[in-house]
Amino acid sequence: MAIRKIFTYPEKILRTRSTPVEVVDDDIRRLVDDMAETMYAAPGVGLAANQVGIAKRVAVVDVTHPDGAPKLYVLINPEIVSRDGEIVWEEGCLSFPGFHVDVDRASHVVVRALDRDGRPFVLEAVDFLAIALQHEIDHLDGVTLADKVSFLKRKMMMRELQKAREAS
Repeated sequence: MAIRKIFTYPEKILRTRSTPVEVVDDDIRRLVDDMAETMYAAPGVGLAANQVGIAKRVAVVDVTHPDGAPKLYVLINPEIVSRDGEIVWEEGCLSFPGFHVDVDRASHVVVRALDRDGRPFVLEAVDFLAIALQHEIDHLDGVTLADKVSFLKRKMMMRELQKAREAS
């Protein structure tokens, strides 16, 4: 396993719609392991493959409290098959370090995906897990937090991220 570089906005890969995984093989499982290690080290609660420079439909999510036992969800080729309810949540993102914005989401989703061994499963989620799943699937579709805010907020985010890049 290895910790990978997390790409930050406005890197082009973050705006790229990821392609489906054709075969779940050792390369995909290694990507999943690296993504999980990268997410936990960041620390974060979710990570999509395009955030580490790979335009494949792969994501990992773990919304457990840091003091709790990890519950890692591996999602390969995830798709939301139903959504309902409404919730506004202050979201952060590893590709937008230091930013938190209120985002309107469905409070309940049903997601269909493949696990790390290529087996299909269905996951029903509410509240924080539902939000994290929607956030990561947005990434796989090339949608970022910048798409969820006003033009002025997006300009401010760009300015702040540029300053942070210049300072490092």
